Amino acid sequence: MIPKEILKKVRRIEISTRGLVNDLFSGQYHSVFKGRGMNFAEVREYQYGDDIRTIDWNVTARMRHPYVKVFEEERELTVMLVVDASGSGEFGTANGMKGEILAEICALLSFSAIKNNDKVGLIIFTDKIEKFVQPRKGRSHVLRVIRELLYFRPEHRRTDVAVALEYLSRVQRRRSVVFLASDFLSPDFERSLRVSARRHDMISIAIDDPRERTLPAIGFAEFEDAESGRRLLIDTNSKEVRQHFSELALERRRRLRDLFGSAGVDFVEISTETPYVEPLIQFFRRRTRRIH
Repeated sequence: MIPKEILKKVRRIEISTRGLVNDLFSGQYHSVFKGRGMNFAEVREYQYGDDIRTIDWNVTARMRHPYVKVFEEERELTVMLVVDASGSGEFGTANGMKGEILAEICALLSFSAIKNNDKVGLIIFTDKIEKFVQPRKGRSHVLRVIRELLYFRPEHRRTDVAVALEYLSRVQRRRSVVFLASDFLSPDFERSLRVSARRHDMISIAIDDPRERTLPAIGFAEFEDAESGRRLLIDTNSKEVRQHFSELALERRRRLRDLFGSAGVDFVEISTETPYVEPLIQFFRRRTRRIH
């Protein structure tokens, strides 16, 4: 039995994302993520301006009048949400926990997908596969996906992105649009990423928190790793310590950008301190410019 507070949250997310889907994302989503190709639909009489390469010569010879073939886009796509549910997602010092914000972003993408009659599937992972939901269509299915994202409690707390990508390759052999959502605090996953990027249209959504980039000067503070449980006592009044911490965070993000760029994977950066809508809009605009 799903608790009432979870059901209320699902409903709130549906209401809050519906306007974004209708007003901002629907048309851009359709233009950015193309279908698998063009299917023959019908033949009709030639009209001035038609491309002569589409003339159906067999029908034309039989009818003694030019006829052209009409094609339509094979629109249906499969969208796979590959979502990190490790312990670090329970951290957040600004507008919410990282995991909750990723769930809301995935909800927005899911509603955009079903509005375009696409299928949506879900893989929840830690350092193992925690949950797999087969891709399907429809509002009720998307609501189930969102409930899983909000309600599911993983068995493990560590992260291994490679495990998720290798599982994706096994269960989703046809080309799909894949949103890989994580903070990417993971062992090396470069090889698995490159393999997946050759097969699928992949977009990485990387989330972080301002306290993962800069430390406040609050004296000695004990920090605990949410995934390993390891604790560390740090003197945050030390300027050198704070500077080193910031430099490591910047270097880590630079390496992520380089990795995704070299693998041909789009990289969307999200922070818990700012609304996620603008980075997503910028992503859609970049994709639209690149395609057109």
